[in-house]
Amino acid sequence: MTDKDSYRDMLAAVQSFHDKHDFKNTGGEELAYRIALMTEELGEISACVTKGKNVESLAEECADLMILLLGTAIAADFKLDDAFWAKMEKIEQRKSRMINGRIRVSEFRDT
Repeated sequence: MTDKDSYRDMLAAVQSFHDKHDFKNTGGEELAYRIALMTEELGEISACVTKGKNVESLAEECADLMILLLGTAIAADFKLDDAFWAKMEKIEQRKSRMINGRIRVSEFRDT
């Protein structure tokens, strides 16, 4: 049974998709190619927002990007869930600033 809220099940579904299409041996796991695909998906997310498309379209494009991110973790052989929690711990320590009327949480460098 698949747990639709489980990171492990989502990762397994993406791994199965990679295996089905033999991504490892057909260029589908080449990192520069994956970056291009993620850039394309980010552009589609942007178009959803800037062109006022419905939330279902936005959700679908975000899912595409998430699938590519999970696949990139598979291709580069790192644990995305571990990287996520390590990064959250790091950014939780950062301060926020208002910049041009919007909140920004970053590693600010005072110059």
